[in-house]
Amino acid sequence: MELTVLGLSFTLFLILGVPVAFAIGLSSVATILVAGLPVAVVFQKMVGGMQVFSFLAIPFFVFAGELMLYGGIADRIVRFANSLVGHVRGGLGMSNVVGCTLFGGVAGSPLADVSAIGSVMIPLMKKEGYDADYAVNVTTHASLVGAIMPTSHNMIIFTLATSGIASVSVLSLILAGLVPALILTLCNLGAAYYVAVKRGYPTRGKFQGWGEVMRSFGAALPGLLVIVIILAGILSGAFTATESASIAVAWALAITVLVYRTLSWSNFLKACAKACKTTGVVLLLIGISAAFGYFMALYEVPQLTGELMKSVSDKPWVIFLMINVLLFVLGTFLDMAATILICTPIFLPIAMQFGMDPTQFGIVMLINCALGLNTPPVGSVQFVGCAIGGISVGQVMRTIAPFYGALGVCLLLVTYVPAFSLWLPGLVK
Repeated sequence: MELTVLGLSFTLFLILGVPVAFAIGLSSVATILVAGLPVAVVFQKMVGGMQVFSFLAIPFFVFAGELMLYGGIADRIVRFANSLVGHVRGGLGMSNVVGCTLFGGVAGSPLADVSAIGSVMIPLMKKEGYDADYAVNVTTHASLVGAIMPTSHNMIIFTLATSGIASVSVLSLILAGLVPALILTLCNLGAAYYVAVKRGYPTRGKFQGWGEVMRSFGAALPGLLVIVIILAGILSGAFTATESASIAVAWALAITVLVYRTLSWSNFLKACAKACKTTGVVLLLIGISAAFGYFMALYEVPQLTGELMKSVSDKPWVIFLMINVLLFVLGTFLDMAATILICTPIFLPIAMQFGMDPTQFGIVMLINCALGLNTPPVGSVQFVGCAIGGISVGQVMRTIAPFYGALGVCLLLVTYVPAFSLWLPGLVK
């Protein structure tokens, strides 16, 4: 009875348009009232869920990303990307992919990525004769790489969602995301080139020479170094994964204020306000999800889900495929953090039972959640891209298949070839 109330009330609140955090909280309260337990249990779980030292990394990573966004780093990254691949057919699309990947590495947020790079590249691509749907699809899919880069705060959320189920370190997850990020970038480049050739987009000038590449790289290097600093610092033991977030903020401030001198006082205040808002939303969601997770564990939701899946098939590849489909579908309705917090306790034990490493599952989870950001009805990344491009979601969805295909190839490789995500962490160990 209680489990039915939990599931039905949560679904009903989502259908009614209640924000995810409040839908989770209200369904938890409804369940505890039906179960006859004290309502104080919900608030105890909420407070306990947020009182974790590692959560300090979340506001710092978010703040670092906002400083990068408002500090003008995107323009230099776009110039560097153009110097590398801007001369090939569909060169602006290729430059867009490279630029989004690089900026996603320093910002760690697909939404910040599409806002920063998209505001520069989408209008420029339209001006150069590229179709708006192509410009938007290239940008929104390339920006998803930021979800599995070292500065992604969603990695921190996943490691904490695994508490009590498996031991996944932030460092191993960061390292596990690097090769899939490269694969995803190559797949996006392939999709962008394929569509450019199919539509007959022209080349844009000639290769400007390695001198221009090195000059633009030198201009973009201070911003890009944040990835190197985080990895080198954690691997050397100079600071922990949590402390690396504060180092990222200090570096972002130093670069945007002292080196580039592009961060104005008004933009600094905007970055602070946006970081505070995002952090508040994420931590509220984490706290409420802790109460929701308590009920899922109490009423054995993971075990029941596992038994249901095994009744369909006992083959690992089928189970993994079902997990991917379910994560994708749920990711289209839920925010990325909510999907991680709700689905990890359910599907991680099942994946582990059929032989998937928890770190590998983390990358599978993050890629699925990122794909959900670019799919209606929630699709926040897609909505931002469409707003910048001045085009409807329906028009973009009609030509999205090659880019979905590219992301699907990467997801299947990471799911069924463990070495893609586990080789680098294993090498470092």
